[in-house]
Amino acid sequence: MNEFLIAIHRDLINKDASPSPEQMQSAIKPFQDWLGSIAAQDKLVAPPKRWDTDGRVVKQNNAVTNGPYAELKESLGGLFLIRAKDYEEAVEIAKGCPLLKWGATVEVRMAIPPAQ
Repeated sequence: MNEFLIAIHRDLINKDASPSPEQMQSAIKPFQDWLGSIAAQDKLVAPPKRWDTDGRVVKQNNAVTNGPYAELKESLGGLFLIRAKDYEEAVEIAKGCPLLKWGATVEVRMAIPPAQ
């Protein structure tokens, strides 16, 4: 089994992709159920992580600035690790994310083991 990063992004520009607070509330239970099903299959490696909107950007000259970042068109809504046989299986898991219907983008990246 390989490990894959699942990163959920949300479009901040497109108003059609911005659910109301009521819609967001109704999306929480399906999202929790989706994660629960991944965990029940023993494929959830690390629980979801949420990040605040404040952050720091470190640039080549060691200058550190507060966000916003390069072009703030998307926010990072969550990160977690899953186990899957290959990209195809990881993508199938990602396709189940209920936040996709609200305009989210789910990024899938394979974790590369450290060199031995």
